[in-house]
Amino acid sequence: MAPSKTTISNWDPILLISQIVSMQTLHYLTLSLIVPPLLAAFADKTSLDYEGGAASVGMIMDWRQMAGRPTVIGMPIGERWWAWSGGKKVGYGWKADQWDGRMDPMRGWIIAVCWIVACSADIYYLYKLIRRPRLILDFSLTLVFNHLVLTTYYSAALPTSLFFWLVLLGGAVLTIIVAEQLCVKREMSEGLSVAPVRPEDLQAEEMELGELLPRID
Repeated sequence: MAPSKTTISNWDPILLISQIVSMQTLHYLTLSLIVPPLLAAFADKTSLDYEGGAASVGMIMDWRQMAGRPTVIGMPIGERWWAWSGGKKVGYGWKADQWDGRMDPMRGWIIAVCWIVACSADIYYLYKLIRRPRLILDFSLTLVFNHLVLTTYYSAALPTSLFFWLVLLGGAVLTIIVAEQLCVKREMSEGLSVAPVRPEDLQAEEMELGELLPRID
């Protein structure tokens, strides 16, 4: 009987989970490095401070920030206002003439551009960490799905902004197409590489062939 073939599974749950966590961490780390300075430089300072400042976690985790929708609840007390966001008081002592309650449209565009930049950085992370072209789609969509779960939990509301969905879809498409092409190109170059033949290898091969040939007495 022919020996039975044993199938070797490449599925490693620990490696898979560590890669997912690494990709999600690197994505948010990239956002945390570029979002605060750009918001501080270009967004309206008054409304930004009213909602927790440029370094607030909500600038990344709350989908309403990208959609340009209000995220705080103002409670008038006399001539002053309390501002609450995510169950925390983020502003106190604001007067009606200091902020009129309107959202800054520039803030959403800045966060959207930062998201696309982070997706561009994800291309490099996928190229280095995931490497295999057939896994790029799975990891890219997993990252987007995890963000949807986290931002829905953080804001306590499902994303209903068309602009938000278009930015997420555009970033995912960019990441998948470019990362897959780069990984495929690397696999093709590695598969076509030919090792140089050394003279000692040729000599050893000739000696082996000589031993196989029948001797003529």
